[in-house]
Amino acid sequence: MKTRTCLSATLSAVAIAVVMGTTTLMASPAAADDRPRADEVRKLRESGKILPMEDILNRSRAAQPGQIVEIELDDDGGRYTYEVKIIDDTSRVHKLELDASSGEVLSRKTR
Repeated sequence: MKTRTCLSATLSAVAIAVVMGTTTLMASPAAADDRPRADEVRKLRESGKILPMEDILNRSRAAQPGQIVEIELDDDGGRYTYEVKIIDDTSRVHKLELDASSGEVLSRKTR
């Protein structure tokens, strides 16, 4: 079962979270039972199963310059990925999928 946590944020909200050394989690419209809870995400981070948000933001920006407008943490049966949406200077939307444990860009789509 694929579970998704939406971490929608503007760049300024993300920057505040990075400065404070925290990860801001905002629930998606999905039912409460379908998304990882903040304490679960914290445990995943502390155990090393997922990278810190700062690393994911930096790797995303390196792979695709622009403004990060949305981040989702997905759990596909124990394999965690981040879906990052970025808008570039020409208003094109780029969707990157990164492995949450390594930060490797697994796929990218542009529209």
